[in-house]
Order: sequence, then structure tokens, then C-alpha cells
Amino acid sequence: MSELHPDWDLVSGKLHRELNFPSFVDAFAFMTAIAIHAEKADHHPEWSNVYNHVVIDLVTHDVNGITEQDFALAAKIDQATKDL
Repeated sequence: MSELHPDWDLVSGKLHRELNFPSFVDAFAFMTAIAIHAEKADHHPEWSNVYNHVVIDLVTHDVNGITEQDFALAAKIDQATKDL
């Protein structure tokens, strides 16, 4: 956890992060970019989007807990936020 962006929290056994973007289009573009990474890794986030606000939870359902796959996707998400 200490290697992740400080905005990640552990909530209900999941890695949790909330992001705000300038607009709905920016939030949707971010989600689209992450969706491509998630599909390639066959590891998909639990997330929601309301206008410019994105809520992300990462957990590996097969083991009902956090695994390296979650940390890897969190790192991709962190990198994508730096690229904004």
C-alpha cells in the first residue's frame, strides 16, 4: 500500500480511490483509457461515474481479497492520472 498514490485507501477490503475531473468528457476519457488496460489484464475494476466524479474499488473476486492484480491496476490508474 505504501507504494501507491496517497489517495488510495483500504475500504471494506478493497483498494478505493475517488477522482474528480474538469468535465464528464474528461472523466469518461479516463475511464476508457483504464478500461483498455483492465481488459488486456482480464482484471476489471468496480467503478462508477457521476458527471466528473469517478469512484474506483479494486478487489480480486476469485479470492475475495486484494492481490497483485489489484496493485498493478492501481499503478496503471496512478500513471493515467499523471498523464492528464
